[in-house]
Amino acid sequence: MGRLFIETLSGPRIFKCRYCKVDSASRDDVVSKDFQGRYGRAYLFRNVVNISLGPIEERQLISGLHTVNDVYCSSCQQILGWKYDKAYEPSQKYKEGMYILERERMLKEGW
Repeated sequence: MGRLFIETLSGPRIFKCRYCKVDSASRDDVVSKDFQGRYGRAYLFRNVVNISLGPIEERQLISGLHTVNDVYCSSCQQILGWKYDKAYEPSQKYKEGMYILERERMLKEGW
């Protein structure tokens, strides 16, 4: 097993994994706060760090059928949300390549 590389984000407002407190995303990368996840409210991000991806699967979500990967914290392996790989509805294509992180799984630092 190799050494774990953890990226530290700069800036005043950072989202962290609730379980191990490792940086996950910057407030500057939030695209929308109006999403629903498995555990309640969720945010859509352009970019996240310190994550690993699960296998690709098709999932029926509120907004339609999507191909997604679950997103896990690379430090503690807790599930944090998912990544949109492919959207089948034309109105949902903007989500492709973006990430959902669930508020219930995040801590806010510097707010």
